[in-house]
Parts: sequence; C-alpha cells; structure tokens
Amino acid sequence: MNFWPGFYSLPGAWYLLLLIPLVVFYFLKLKRPHKSVPSLALWSQVINDRRVNSPFQKFKRSILLLLQILLLLFLVLALMQPYVQSGAERAEYLPILIDCSASMAATDPETKKSRLELTKERVGEIIDNLLPDQRVSLVAVSSTARRLTDFTDNQRILKQSLAGLTVDDVPSNLEDALRMTQALSRTVPINTVLFYSDGNFPQEVNFDLPFDLNYQLLPLAGSNVGITSFNARKNQTGNWDVFIRVENSEKNDSPATVELLQDGESIAKEEIVLGKGDSQRLEFSVNADKKSSLEAILTPGSYDSLAADNRAFLNIPQSRSLLVFVDPDLASYRYALDENKDLVLYPEQDGAAGPPEYDLVISSSEKNMDKQALIKLGVGFVPEDLKNYVLLETNLTDVVDWNRSSALLRHVELGDVQITEQPVWAENAKVENLEELGYEVLIHGRLGPLLLQKRNSDGLEFYFLFNTDRSTMPYRVGFPIMVSNLIQLTLQEAGIAEVQASATPLLPAVEYVPEHKYNIKTPGGKQLTAESNKNGIVSGVAALQVGKYTISGEGAKSDQISVSLLNPMETSLVSVDEIQFSEVPVSAAQTQIDSDKPLWSEFALIAFVLLLLEWWYFQRRPGGIPA
Repeated sequence: MNFWPGFYSLPGAWYLLLLIPLVVFYFLKLKRPHKSVPSLALWSQVINDRRVNSPFQKFKRSILLLLQILLLLFLVLALMQPYVQSGAERAEYLPILIDCSASMAATDPETKKSRLELTKERVGEIIDNLLPDQRVSLVAVSSTARRLTDFTDNQRILKQSLAGLTVDDVPSNLEDALRMTQALSRTVPINTVLFYSDGNFPQEVNFDLPFDLNYQLLPLAGSNVGITSFNARKNQTGNWDVFIRVENSEKNDSPATVELLQDGESIAKEEIVLGKGDSQRLEFSVNADKKSSLEAILTPGSYDSLAADNRAFLNIPQSRSLLVFVDPDLASYRYALDENKDLVLYPEQDGAAGPPEYDLVISSSEKNMDKQALIKLGVGFVPEDLKNYVLLETNLTDVVDWNRSSALLRHVELGDVQITEQPVWAENAKVENLEELGYEVLIHGRLGPLLLQKRNSDGLEFYFLFNTDRSTMPYRVGFPIMVSNLIQLTLQEAGIAEVQASATPLLPAVEYVPEHKYNIKTPGGKQLTAESNKNGIVSGVAALQVGKYTISGEGAKSDQISVSLLNPMETSLVSVDEIQFSEVPVSAAQTQIDSDKPLWSEFALIAFVLLLLEWWYFQRRPGGIPA
C-alpha cells in the first residue's frame, strides 16, 4: 500500500487560482459610512477592518479568510479526485466471477455468515472503491454462467445486482464462466479476472487462460453432514427396500439422527456417528402396496453448516402388473414368463383383444414391433433400416464376444451357444454404419452382429438377428437369466420396481398432453414455462433449488415434483487451493485483493464541515451584545 495519494483528475488543480479573487475580495470589502461618535473604544473592530482594506497596510489575521481558503482548498482537492494507491496494477475492465454453487451457502460457526455473504462484503468494497476510469462486470457461476451486469461504473446498479445474488443448489461450472469471459474479452480489453469461490469444484479445468486469473479462496466453513442418495427397490415379497446414504465432511466427527416418514408419519429412526469424510448407507423396509410418499429427515447432533441436504423426498409408485405381449410361436419366451406373477401375458388363450399399450413386446414379426411399448424385443429378423448392412444366412455360427455390462446380458454366459442362422455383414458394411443409425452391438458373431440395442424417444429396443429357438440358447441356464433381466429392465423403465429421489439441476421428465405449454412454479416463487414434445414429454426444465415444484396446465392439476438431493461434492465441502488448467496451474491468492481507495468523498465532507464552521463564525453574536 502506497500512502502517498494519487490524483485521477490533476486539471482540477487549476481551480486553486480562485484564491486570487478570494484574497482580492477580502481587500475590497465595502467601506462603512462615516459617523460622529463620542468615543472609539467600542469601534476598534471597524478601525482594524479599515486598516486591512488598505492594500499598503499589513492585514490583520482573519479567521474568516482562513476558513474560506481552507474551504476552497479542500473543494479543489475533491475535484482532483485523490485516491490511496494500493500498489497493484489497476484494471480498466474487471470481470468478477462469483461462485453461487450450493456449498457457498455453508456458514461459519463463529460469524454465522455464509460464504456468499462474505463474498458480497468483499466485492462491495471493490465497488465502493471504483475509480472513474474503472468498469466492473459481475458474473454468477453455478451450473451455468450468468452475466449479471455489463461493464459499468454505476455503483447503484452493481450493488443492486450483488444484493440480489442467491445460492443455487447445484455444482459450479468454472469452465463455462471462463468461456463467457473469453467472449467478453473480444469486445473490451481484459487483462485480469477476479474469481471468488470456496474452492468446491473439480481441480482440473479444460481451458487455456488468455488472461490472468486472481483466485480468491474464501475461508472454510464449518463441518457438514447431509443426505447424498435416497432410493428404493421392490423386493420379491412385494415390499420396498429403501436405501439412504449419509456423508460427512472432512472437518469433524458428526453424530446424527435419520428419520424416515411415510405419508407424513414416522416409521423408522436410526442414530449414527460419522467420522471425518465417512459415509454410511442405511437400509429400511417399507410396506407400500399403493402410491406412497417417503421423506428422509437428517438431524445433525453437532453444528451443521449446510441445511439444503438435510431432507430428501421419494415417491413410491402405484403397484401394478406388467403388460407383456409375446408371439405365440415363441414358445421358449412364453414358457419362461408363464410362472411370473408380476405380469399379465398376451395374447390370452381366449383370444381377447389386448390393451392398446404394453410394457414389453417380444415378437418374431416386424409388424408387431409397431405396438406401443416401453421395451421391445425383436427375434429372428433384420430391421428394415439395416437390410443394406446385414444379411441373414442359413449357416452354423457361434458367439465370439458380448457386452457383459449390458443390463440385458448381466450374468448371462453365451460362450457355448450354437446358432443355426448366421447374420453376416453386407459388402463394405461395418459397425460404424449401425452406430450412425443409433444401434449398439451387444453380441458379436463370427461374420456379423447377433444382438442389437437401440434407444429412441419411445423406449428401448433389442433385436436378435437370429431366431433364438433355432439355437441352443433356450437350453442354457443363461436364457431364463436373460429373460429375468428383460423383465427387471422393463420394471425400471416403467418406474414400478426401482425409484430414486430427484436431484438438481434438472427437473425429472414428466408426461402430459403432447405439444402444450405448462407453467412451473419453483420453490422460490419464480414462474417458468415449458412445452411438451410430440410425445407429451416435458423435460429439460432447470431445477436450481431444493424443494417442491408445482406444474399446472392441461393434464396437470397442480402436480408437485420434489427435488431434494445435492451433488455429493457439495455436501463434502471439499476445497481446492490450486486450479490445474491446460497449460499452467493457478494457486489461490494468499491475501485479500487490495484496491485503490478514492478520497474525494472525505475531502468533500471536510469542505462541508468547514462551510458550516464559516457560517457559524459569520453568524455568531458579537461580544458585548446582550441576548
């Protein structure tokens, strides 16, 4: 810090020439009229003033003149806009990036201030100390970057935008903010960027810095414990196994109590103690044969700096049977599914018409694949859009390799399966041609693909390019396992076997009337609008706060969707003191940023005080005059 002040507007010093007319007017004060009086004892002040008015007389000390000179001097100093020099390089255009992720709401156990409140204080000081040639732009950094102000020196606009800044319950995306700043640098010269954060973000950022980054790391908050996972799975008895994961930050050991509520009533409670950085998975059993609402409440036994992760919500769907269509000529599949009590098999023996929509369709005819279903399995044919790439020949083949991580083929052994039909690649065809059409090869044969998977807007499709009944597959242990995996996958797609709590930053997709607009009210009271697609799906709606979102519109009667989980990294309150960019690392600044401090307001205040003093001195009652 350089205590010798600098002056932004030196030409203001020319106003010191006003001292000349001030002194001249002092000499040229109006003379008083002559009067005859018995004695001059009481008129000594008049004689002295007359002596002073004579330019050739040594003029008497005048407190009034001194006050006027000092008043003019301080007014001129204020016009010169002095400031205390910090010694740091002064940026003409300064973008200030402010981390607004969920962890910025964490508070300090002593001051009770959140990290965002501390940031607002520090940025407010910078705004107060702006010089006339400096411009600042505020950028909020959460899951996306949001520009709050243009480059401006208007302190009112800057402080208003800063005061309205709130925490979003999402992780921070520093790369997005830096790319926005890089775009701004194409319009104005940016040499330095200021970034305030608690350090809760990935250490590696894929970005080449075209400017200097001043990383201001905020002091760590207190310890925190929170819910990071909340899901339920239906078991074979028809009940639901509920799983809750609780994690602790790395600061202190934390005792806590976890309570599970079903439809508002407490059904279970468990006390736990988590060590530094530990996590624990709790399991509860819930009997729910109809639609039910679960709520997990975490009550910390010690100081907890973040409250947004202490509650979680989960909806258990209405229990129902799966609707499954299987071609009558696929006897092996019908036999494997016949004993499953969780599904209704179509077509039925009485020949009754099936429902308009199914959960699962298994067919050897491409015509039946047009039925509406969440999961479709085609057996023994090549889809129409692949006939230019794959041909089906009558020849022996076997399985060369398969995707063991696929949900359909989990725990399925295919190494000894013999197949009498052989799909082969057409001339110049390859896997890339199928991938361009959205297909993924799950099982590879000797000369071509055997099983394909395709995800589309309606659901998930699988295609056995050979007839599985013309192979040894139905006689292997892996066949009923594969069919069981298929049923489990259908249950998941239907949302009636496994559910999990929704997390920020997106609202889960919901289905209503196709191509209609819907109003969404956020927990903070803001109104959002979204439009359903041709299938009636409303998706991609931002959910930046934990809480309940209300959807209204055609087909939606003020439906409520709860979003309650944070990113586990936000709960952990981890902090990085060095950011690794593509070329160089950037370490956190060791000291708080020091900016130039303008002094013109102080000098203007002194001038105002002098003005009041002069007025009092001029108006004061002369001595000897009775009240």
